[in-house]
Amino acid sequence: MPVEHHPDHIITHTHDLHRRGLMFILSSPSGTGKTTIARRLLAEDAEIFSSVSATTRAPRPGEVDGEDYFFLDAAEFDRMAEADEFYEWAEVFGNCYGTPKAHIRAGLKQGKDFLFDIDWQGTQQLYQKDAQDVVRVFLLPPSIDELQRRLTGRGTDAPEVIAARMDRARAEISHWDAYDYVVVNEDLDECFEQVRLILTAERLRRKRQTGLIPFVRGLLRAKA
Repeated sequence: MPVEHHPDHIITHTHDLHRRGLMFILSSPSGTGKTTIARRLLAEDAEIFSSVSATTRAPRPGEVDGEDYFFLDAAEFDRMAEADEFYEWAEVFGNCYGTPKAHIRAGLKQGKDFLFDIDWQGTQQLYQKDAQDVVRVFLLPPSIDELQRRLTGRGTDAPEVIAARMDRARAEISHWDAYDYVVVNEDLDECFEQVRLILTAERLRRKRQTGLIPFVRGLLRAKA
C-alpha cells in the first residue's frame, strides 16, 4: 500500500474512540511553503480547523466575526489579556492579536484539532501555557539559495525588502531546535505527506485517546 494511503486508513479506524484534540503548530521562514501546506491540510482533513484569533483591528470587507477573527474593541482585548484569557498575544502595527483560550479548550474537549500558523515566539507562549496539547512542526527550506530564489521569484518585493526577509529567515531558522518535528520542504507534495503523517501519529498517542480506557475494559470483560 502506498504511504499516502496510510493516514486515511488509520484515521478511519480511530473515529469510534473519543480523543482529545491537539494544537498543531506550523512555523517556517517566509517562502518555505507553510501557507500552502496549511491550506491543503485544512482542505483535505475534516478534523482540523484553523485557529481563530481575536483582534482589535476593524473588519475588512467580507470578513465574518467568529470565522475570520473575533473582532474586539481595545478595552475588551485589554481586559482579556489582563485576565490571562489568551494563549498568546502580540501587538502588530498598532493592532493587537491574540488566541482566546476558552474557544480552543472547548474544541479540544470535543476532539477538534486546531492549526496555528505562528512564529517561534508565539509557539513558545502557547507551549508554556498548554504543553500537553501542543505539537510543534518547523519547516525548513532545502537551502538558503533556494529560499532566496523563491522570495525573489514572487517579483513583488524590492531587493532591500528581500534582504530584510532573508535576515529574518535566518533568525527564525536559528530556533529550529524549539520544535518537536523538523521537515525540509524540498518537494511540496512529499513535505505535505510528512506533515500529515505527523498529525496522524500525534492523534494516536495514548494520552490523547481518552476513549481507550472504557474500550479496553470492555475488551477484557468480554467473553470469547
